[in-house]
Amino acid sequence: MSQTSAGAPGQSGTETPDDQSTEWDRSAAGQRQHLTSLQGIPALCLDALSSVAYGPQAVALILVGAGLTALNHTLPILIVIVCMLIFLTLSYTQVIRVASDGGGSYAIAKMLLGANVSKLAAASLVVDYVLTVAVSLSAGAQALSSAFPVLQSHELLICLGGLLFLLALNLRGISESAKVLLVPTLVFLVAIYATVIGVLVRSHPAATLPGPSLRGGTETLGILILLKAFSNGCSALTGIEAIANGTPAFRDPRVPRAQRTEISLGILLGTMLLGLGFAYDHFRLPLKGNVTLLAQLSAAGFGKGVAFYVAQIAVAVVLGVAANTSFGGLPVLLSLLARDNRMPHVFALRAQKPVYRYGVVVLAILAALLLVARNANTNDLIPLYGVGVFTGFTISQVGLVRYWLRNRPPRWAPYFLLNGFGACLSGVACLVLVTTKFTAGAWLAVVSIALLMLLFSRIAAYYKLAAEEIGIGVTPQLVQPRPSLVLVPVMSITKVTANVLAAARSMGDEVRAVSVQYSQEDADRLEDQWRSWAPGVELVTMVDVQHSLVGPLVRYVAEAEEGGNRLVTVLISELTPNKRRHELLHNQRGKIITTLLRQRTDAVIATLPFRLHD
Repeated sequence: MSQTSAGAPGQSGTETPDDQSTEWDRSAAGQRQHLTSLQGIPALCLDALSSVAYGPQAVALILVGAGLTALNHTLPILIVIVCMLIFLTLSYTQVIRVASDGGGSYAIAKMLLGANVSKLAAASLVVDYVLTVAVSLSAGAQALSSAFPVLQSHELLICLGGLLFLLALNLRGISESAKVLLVPTLVFLVAIYATVIGVLVRSHPAATLPGPSLRGGTETLGILILLKAFSNGCSALTGIEAIANGTPAFRDPRVPRAQRTEISLGILLGTMLLGLGFAYDHFRLPLKGNVTLLAQLSAAGFGKGVAFYVAQIAVAVVLGVAANTSFGGLPVLLSLLARDNRMPHVFALRAQKPVYRYGVVVLAILAALLLVARNANTNDLIPLYGVGVFTGFTISQVGLVRYWLRNRPPRWAPYFLLNGFGACLSGVACLVLVTTKFTAGAWLAVVSIALLMLLFSRIAAYYKLAAEEIGIGVTPQLVQPRPSLVLVPVMSITKVTANVLAAARSMGDEVRAVSVQYSQEDADRLEDQWRSWAPGVELVTMVDVQHSLVGPLVRYVAEAEEGGNRLVTVLISELTPNKRRHELLHNQRGKIITTLLRQRTDAVIATLPFRLHD
């Protein structure tokens, strides 16, 4: 019988649950599967870093609705966003310190703000992680098609191909993915900084890209337009929470390593956003419908030579693999939720490498469905983006304010002020995001968060009822031994039959072989052979003219259980071929018997392998 209980995740195969904490294997051998501070950048920071490819453009696309002169406000809005980035980066270094077992805002909320707020934080993070994958891949495909227009009609296929690559990569382990992504990350950073420098040192663009320019709109530039532009630009801040969510992925001492990575992320992201803002303000390039703003800046800085194409390919690759951030964070979050009985316990299982493979696979499936539903259109996905992550930002900051007030460690006041101001900033930003983007698609994110919270509650309620029924925490009465009966389904007399009967005779007080035959003639023939063989085990034969074979056996087991005075075990022999492709050729009847017996009886079902060596 499975050892899975309502109170703790179950075990299966070579995978093991994290029994006492969410901490991954931190032995000397396990440390090699964890991240250094440098590896943390490609493994957990690409979502935030790559957002410079669409964050400034998202601001400009809103402002252009109020006329071309409104684009003058692009740089000031980016400066405000970078100021918020500074506060959030410093705040998340404290989240890493307080919630070192990962989980970010969910762990903070569970610790300090109660069950309902923690469910809100978890649901927000789940939505944000799935959207991160979809937006990153779609933006990467768009960047690639900006450089190579022939690919514009194949963006969805490019996204799905990139998703499969990331799925395979992350099933191998997060440290493996970090090593693979380190080189393209460095090329991307060099390309962005080179673009900024190339633009700022020129008096006029080196080259321009073809395409229809967007005309300025006729809306009045007011506070609403500025707030919409700000909310769109806040998409550049998504991802800075990922390090705090995935802190257990770092090598020991993991807290200072994760904090160093968080600060490095803030410096890199802030300087790139400001640099691109000043570069755009330098030339005021017209916005074009089929070409990204970053591609235009690259052409202006490099011209249209080899450097331009290298930069665009690097941007496209990093945008695509920026989804790797979610693969490092969501599986850890799901494992925490599973340990808290808010998600199925299967999400707390991990392989010998520190990989929560079920979380990885579910994330890939959800992202694929979203990409197909929105046809990999970045502009359609952006309005859904940011609501979840800014909800998490606000919750984590409020939780830390309560932490400093409650514990008051030495030098707590500066941290209290930092997190209090951060809570106000992120709370206002969250409110702006919801109100300005609600009709444009943010309603879908809000509804998804609400449904996830309901799902967490229903799963927790089920596990609570199951725990009460099986008596977790209650000392049971002493176990009294019962007489045992072992039933062995047989079809004919073979080596397999002899092997399984030998095992059955060592298992129980009484053993019976049970055979269902197609006709009375077949039953009589088997009984004659059985008497001649004389294995010392009683044979019970039944005839089923309907040729179902399984039904009579299930009814016989149910009758043998009547009264409940003895333990009935059904021992089924299972052929194990040497080659995996041959498994489909065997054991189908045994699987059907096992399934029906578990549904209709309380018998113990056991299988005995018989290995084929050919």
